[in-house]
Amino acid sequence: MNNSRNLVEELQFQLRHGSVTTKLIFANVFVFIFIQLIIVTYRLLLFDTNWSIADVIFTLDTNVLGFIIKPWGIFTSIFSHFDLLHLLFNMLFLYFSGQFFESIFNGKRLLYTYIFGGITGGLLEILSHFVFPAMQESHNIVVGASGSVMAIFTALAFYSPNTKVNLFGVFPVRIYFIAIFFLLKDLIGLGSDDNIAHFAHLGGAIFGLISIQNMYSKNNIINILYRLFGNVKNFFSFNKPKTPKFTTTRGGFKKDEDYNLEKKKRQEKTDAILDKISKAGYESLTKEEKDFLFNQSKNG
Repeated sequence: MNNSRNLVEELQFQLRHGSVTTKLIFANVFVFIFIQLIIVTYRLLLFDTNWSIADVIFTLDTNVLGFIIKPWGIFTSIFSHFDLLHLLFNMLFLYFSGQFFESIFNGKRLLYTYIFGGITGGLLEILSHFVFPAMQESHNIVVGASGSVMAIFTALAFYSPNTKVNLFGVFPVRIYFIAIFFLLKDLIGLGSDDNIAHFAHLGGAIFGLISIQNMYSKNNIINILYRLFGNVKNFFSFNKPKTPKFTTTRGGFKKDEDYNLEKKKRQEKTDAILDKISKAGYESLTKEEKDFLFNQSKNG
C-alpha cells in the first residue's frame, strides 16, 4: 500500500487500477455488505428474516420452475454470500489463485473464466436437481463464488500442473495434487446432505478444464466467448464512425501488422516462460522473467 494514500484513497485506487482479481473481490465484498444491510433492515422492522428481497435478487433457484421465474440468479449468485466465513474462504482462494492466474494469462481471461465457470456450475446444479431424485429432496438455493473459483483454480492447475505451491506456507506441493484433492472431495460429496453445491463446484472445474484446451485456437471456449461478446458489442456500436486500422500504444500509434508481430513475439516469450514453470516451478524464474509475466498480466 502506498503510504501517501489513506484507506479510502487506497480503496479508490484499487477499484480503478487494481488487478481483475482485486476488483472481483471488491464486487463480492460489496454485494455481501448490501445483503447484510437488507437482512439487518428486515430484522429491525420485525419482518421474517428467514426470507428477504436479497433471496430474490442474489440466489440461484435450482428448481427449474424457480429458475425460469428468476433467471438472473445464475449470474448474481456467483457474487453473493450470506455467511462471513463462506465469503472469507472463497475470497482467500480467489486471491491466491486469481493473482497467479493473471501472472500467467491476463485479467480479461480471468474475468471470463470466473463468470462463465460460475454460470456453468449453476447450470449443472440445476440439471442435477432435475435428473437425480436425491437432489430434488435437498436445498434448492445456491449462492457463492465457489464454482467460479474452482474454474480458475482448475484451469491454472491443469495448464501448469508441475508448479509448486507451499501448502500452509511450509510444504511444497505440486498444484495439480491440490486440484485433484478438491475434485475428489466434491465427487465423494455428491448426493450428501451437507448443504454444499458439489455439482456447481464440479461444473466450474469442468469449464476451467475445457477453457485451457487448444488455448490459441479459434475454437477454444474462451476465444469463442471473446468473439461472441465482441460481436454483440460491435452490433450495439454500429453507428460509430470507422477508424483507421492503427493500434494505440504508449509511444503513439502502430500499424496493426507491427503490433501483431510484437504481440506474437511476446506470446512466444510467455510460452517459453510457462514451459519453464511447468518443468521447474515458478521459483525457478529469474526476476526479469517474473517481471515480464507480471507486465503481461497488466497489459492483457
